[in-house]
Amino acid sequence: MPVPGTTLSSLRPLIQGTNGAVVSSHPSASMIGLDMLQRGGNAIDAGVAVGIALNVVHAHECNFLGVAPTVLYRADRKEVVTIDGLGWWPKAASVEYFQQHHNGEMPAGILRSLTPGAADAWITALARYGTMSFAEVAGPAIALAENGFPAYRFLVSAIKNAPEVYTRFPGNEAVFMPNGQAPEIGDLFYQKDLAATLWEIVGEEHSHRAEGRLEGLQAVRDFIYKGPLAEKIVAYNQELGGLMSMEDLAAYHVRCDPPVHVHYKGYDVYGTGPWGQGPVFPQALKLLDGFDLQDMGHNSAEYLHTVIQALNLALADREQYLADPAFVDVPLEALLSEVYLRERRQLIDPQRAWTEMPPPGDPRSGKAVLNGVSMPVATAEASLSNQESAGTSYFGVIDKDGNMFSCTPSEGAKSGPIIPDVGMAISLRGSQSKAQSGHAAALAPHKRPRLTPAPALAMRDGQPFMVFGGYGGDHIPQGTLQVFLNLIEFGMDPQEAVEAPRAYTYNFPNSSYPYAYFPGVMRAEGRMDAEAREGLKQRGHKFEELPDWWEGSCLYGVIRRHPTSHVLQGGADPRGEAYAVGY
Repeated sequence: MPVPGTTLSSLRPLIQGTNGAVVSSHPSASMIGLDMLQRGGNAIDAGVAVGIALNVVHAHECNFLGVAPTVLYRADRKEVVTIDGLGWWPKAASVEYFQQHHNGEMPAGILRSLTPGAADAWITALARYGTMSFAEVAGPAIALAENGFPAYRFLVSAIKNAPEVYTRFPGNEAVFMPNGQAPEIGDLFYQKDLAATLWEIVGEEHSHRAEGRLEGLQAVRDFIYKGPLAEKIVAYNQELGGLMSMEDLAAYHVRCDPPVHVHYKGYDVYGTGPWGQGPVFPQALKLLDGFDLQDMGHNSAEYLHTVIQALNLALADREQYLADPAFVDVPLEALLSEVYLRERRQLIDPQRAWTEMPPPGDPRSGKAVLNGVSMPVATAEASLSNQESAGTSYFGVIDKDGNMFSCTPSEGAKSGPIIPDVGMAISLRGSQSKAQSGHAAALAPHKRPRLTPAPALAMRDGQPFMVFGGYGGDHIPQGTLQVFLNLIEFGMDPQEAVEAPRAYTYNFPNSSYPYAYFPGVMRAEGRMDAEAREGLKQRGHKFEELPDWWEGSCLYGVIRRHPTSHVLQGGADPRGEAYAVGY
């Protein structure tokens, strides 16, 4: 279908390559990943280089001490694995603490802080699945931080639209609004302290180079989690009134687990675990497996209604069950079982929308509805516009051998305080836990919050097929589902798939404090045709229209590997600054 006002099927061309391809939230990061591939690195080496580069050029959305949930594939081992890249709560944090000191609320700021997750994700990916040193993959990012990069529209508008966000802490103001002024497009944007800290880390690795690559990476990790950088993180955390200790950092390690996995019409789809919302997209996808989506027509009222209702069901189950499985018995296998999904699927009424969040199911018994569950209360005096800021990025890589890396780094400096003279921000992702006893996502000492970033990848006939993902908090599994269906059900190429208009439901509590909930509300981009909009309203959806190209959920990216020629095809979302490259 042509882009309105043109004869083109997409605004941007489909990017193709035979040796490697990268998509990310920023052109410079994508080029750095491509350079790593051309220098002989594999997709994991390139992915880590892209991730650290995004910690520089996309620092307001993701940073080195933030989160970096990852799903990757090593072709020689035929192994799909996830790295959570997610920090945990300090040992001193508990529901009781917040109930006693803050009346069960979760005040903004340092009390939401977690241990760094992204740094260990990069190191662990390199050590277990990569081939390069930290210095090799971090070098290009250090150059960007030290020498500056051109300020771009997405960054400049973020700062100008919310200057108060970037001046809450002295370290943030020094980086984003030096001399009290936001940068202009084309100004060089420097992060000298960040560069200096990364140089220190490289120096630590260099001092252990004679011992071997893995020993050097271990030295890097020790510097961050047990050494001088850990001391600075903890000191500033405590200076701001936080609960973090050296013991919290020293005991922490990312977890590498098998992925969530479903089969859909010849494709094996993999996502991250129940410690985040990784299972939401696969569950919604399997709920839709019982419908003839092609016959409904792309983005028709019938199609959008069915997709939104499947998401409502999956998100209701998320609210009831998903949490850190080290603390909660998550019935993951049952949630994705055909016996349960067959019953749950029957709740989708083709002519009637839910006007509130549907009840969760009872996967352990295979029943469609779990009785006796109290439902959330609608949010009063809140605007959906306040739910749009997500602070997330995305990138994906596939190399010539079929290795794949898909990652959604997050927790940038627009939320967390930048440590003075360090240039890195403390993660405040604890905002996605709840100070509510008995809730699956309730916080606890050394428990992980239920994270929203959730990358994905897919295989076809046992062969590498695709990496994909995007930005936008609770929008992430919703957009991921629609992009995947655009490709698989409607035959779009990756660029067409990420450009097509999308729709979203808000019929569930938001993942982040204060957990805003808008019963029955859905929104869609203005490019949806009038007949579809009217059909959705007639079905009872509280429909709200978004801009034609809404930036609140963007930066979606796809790299697809042709099953026979192995040509790599990339698509990058024009709603933001995402860019795909290949060679």
